[in-house]
Amino acid sequence: MICVAIVDDESGLRQSIATFINGSPGFRCVSTYGSAEAALKGLPADRPDVVLMDIHMAGMNGIECVQRLKALLPSIQIVMFTVYEDTDQIFKALAAGASGYLLKRLTPTKLLEAIGEVHAGGSPMSSSIARKVVASFQKAGSATNKDALLSPREQMVLACLSKGLAYKQIADQMGIGVTTIRTYLRRIYEKLHVQSRSEAVAKYLQR
Repeated sequence: MICVAIVDDESGLRQSIATFINGSPGFRCVSTYGSAEAALKGLPADRPDVVLMDIHMAGMNGIECVQRLKALLPSIQIVMFTVYEDTDQIFKALAAGASGYLLKRLTPTKLLEAIGEVHAGGSPMSSSIARKVVASFQKAGSATNKDALLSPREQMVLACLSKGLAYKQIADQMGIGVTTIRTYLRRIYEKLHVQSRSEAVAKYLQR
């Protein structure tokens, strides 16, 4: 059973998605919230597996909510569910810790598939969003000195950092020691010319 929570200020949309999820075998909507502030108070107790998060809401926006939620619940999987598809919003959301980015025009069936995908460790994205991400990396790659590119292991460390994992969790996941993780981070900082983990994640995702 995959437990899902919805954070969106459109009450009708929240209810329709919740109803669909609860009527689908293997899925259950454990809670819905109309604001980021309410979600931050309630989700730690709800402990959902996956959160569908809108971006633009009254008060705190969804991207800031993601960042705060990942600090409280590092293992939680959050998927942005929004009408906005500009590149800046996409990378800000991913840098904050979102594991996927879906547009609201997605069909209910595809949404359910995406929830299952992120729960299984994937990073679901609407096709137009995925194309923007790929195009951004291709553009950066053509203009970047190959010597400055991060190694696959360094990229893996950054991917884990973007999900809010602690150094010990990353070390356990990669099967190496915390000291080695710190060595990777030092190299990453040097290559990206940054001073902190948040700067490293944000800068690499925007390359």
